[in-house]
Amino acid sequence: MEQMSMFDAPDESRREDLSPLASRLRPDTLEDYCGQQHLIGKGHILRQLIDRGQVSSMIFWGPPGVGKTTLARIIAKTARAEFVEFSAVTSGIKEVKEVMQRAENNRMLGQKTLLFADEIHRFNKAQQDAFLPYVEKGSIILIGATTENPSFEINSALLSRCKVFILKPLTESDLLRLLHHALTSSKGFGDMLVDVTEDQLSAIARFANGDARTALNTLEVCVLNGRLDENGGVHVEDATLADAMNRRSLLYDRNGEEHYNMISALHKSMRNSDPDAAVYWCMRMLDGGEDPLYIARRLVRFASEDIGMADSNALPLAISVFEACHKLGMPECDVHLTHCVVYLSMAPKSNACYMACEHAKSDIRNRPADPVPLQIRNAPTQLMKDLEYGKGYEYAHDTKEKLTRMVCLPDALAGTRYYLPGDQGQEKEVQDRLTEILEWKSRKN
Repeated sequence: MEQMSMFDAPDESRREDLSPLASRLRPDTLEDYCGQQHLIGKGHILRQLIDRGQVSSMIFWGPPGVGKTTLARIIAKTARAEFVEFSAVTSGIKEVKEVMQRAENNRMLGQKTLLFADEIHRFNKAQQDAFLPYVEKGSIILIGATTENPSFEINSALLSRCKVFILKPLTESDLLRLLHHALTSSKGFGDMLVDVTEDQLSAIARFANGDARTALNTLEVCVLNGRLDENGGVHVEDATLADAMNRRSLLYDRNGEEHYNMISALHKSMRNSDPDAAVYWCMRMLDGGEDPLYIARRLVRFASEDIGMADSNALPLAISVFEACHKLGMPECDVHLTHCVVYLSMAPKSNACYMACEHAKSDIRNRPADPVPLQIRNAPTQLMKDLEYGKGYEYAHDTKEKLTRMVCLPDALAGTRYYLPGDQGQEKEVQDRLTEILEWKSRKN
């Protein structure tokens, strides 16, 4: 018998053992699939299409690691279709047409072909157009996976022939269930004695931020680098976990008290014009696995609540940073958040817009719903004109001052002041202008 050398290919069972944990645990059925219950839960639309055998071409839109490829494989298996995976990087027009022709031949023989186009947004227009006639004829079931908005990245002709399903990031409870399965399954670490705490598993789930692949890869690194005891057990230590995650704030709870304490610290540091403290708390949150979009949303709110008219450039900057975080994600977007945090910290402050908003909402909640004054009502019909809608309206552009003394608030609220500008930054100019307007209106003709 010929002896196998170390350079020979291992047998299939060994090959499976060497594959990544995420690959070994890839589920084969919808019952074992984790997450996306809004699509594949009993009674939901995609589940019904699969169960009825009515699967047609579709687009899966969602972030990485939420199960797009796995779900496509399960659909192919359920539909008894040949599964063909395509990549925009390695597949040109020639390869696309070859596979399409094979699929057409299979269709003639009664065999379905499910073509999975991973990262379909990376396929150019010519490649996408090559799919179109075969999708129309039903030669293939096309499932495209994308992390980008398909409205912008996929040809409209192709998109119109596909159902779009949005896959959501997995919840922390989904990821914890997946991690526990990895520890108990024979395909995972079920045959090993692994000592890992619930706090450590929760830290991994938070760090993964909805990405199953990240969660499983992190667990695998921790177990394979854990401390071995004399009985062959593996102990996952916090230092190993911190190295695997490249994070120190392992116990930051995105839904607990520390989450709210830190966002409060960030908000109040910016309000107090302390950029150093604000940057520190922002980075602490990111270090703990906080969603950068959550921080970016809070910055957008802060721009109007605490700065407002004192620097109206704050709001468009905050919105631009939100878009940058959405496009890039972590770790690249940390510098964009820092840019915005420093700007908002150093901007002049005013809560006048916030106070005007709250005062008006209070009156709306606590006072009768006063009617719109006749002079500023719309009068598109003769009947409305007969009812004196719009009577007494004064068109400001017809005056030299571009002002009139027409009352626009309901009679019961006439003279009420909601917006009281401060004297910081650009709002000082607004304050002077409003004072001038009010004085002019108070003078008799």
